[in-house]
Amino acid sequence: MSQRSRFDLVVIGASAGGVSALQALLSAFPATLDLPVLVVLHLPRDRPSRIADLLDAGCPLPVREAEDKQPLQPGTVTFAPPDYHLLVEDRATLALSIDPPVLFSRPAIDPLFESAADVFGDGVLAILLTGASSDGSDGVAAVRQAGGEAWIQCPEEAYSSMMPASALAHAGADAVLPLTSICTRMKGLTR
Repeated sequence: MSQRSRFDLVVIGASAGGVSALQALLSAFPATLDLPVLVVLHLPRDRPSRIADLLDAGCPLPVREAEDKQPLQPGTVTFAPPDYHLLVEDRATLALSIDPPVLFSRPAIDPLFESAADVFGDGVLAILLTGASSDGSDGVAAVRQAGGEAWIQCPEEAYSSMMPASALAHAGADAVLPLTSICTRMKGLTR
């Protein structure tokens, strides 16, 4: 049974082991999910990414790669492209940035989460998955300080525990969940 969501935007970050985690999560999305979903997966900067095409097949929502100044699209999953940070510019528009890498990554999770918190405040749901860096820790802190909510994958079951463990130590979480439980929660989320 779906429940009315208090969220206006979902942001997701993942790194090492993130492709399989995102495949599971995106396949659990309900076709009726009418929230914009923005995703940063750490990607190599020197070649095009096929991640949106790969994940589009298993997700009930369209999965696209972001373009600069594109509208924020409800019911669509939008990925950061290689070598660009994905930012929420305002309540209607996305932006791409070539600001310096964060913790050696561009795209990085922190800029997305922080910009989402700046624009949407308590309307943000941030989900941090597996990864082998501390990227996402400052972003989770920003989301929670703005009144948004953060769900973090259980470090013990993540492919790489460093990123979720770092975020928990730095910023805490509203929920620490196995990936299957995050998927179950997403199935019931609508605006």
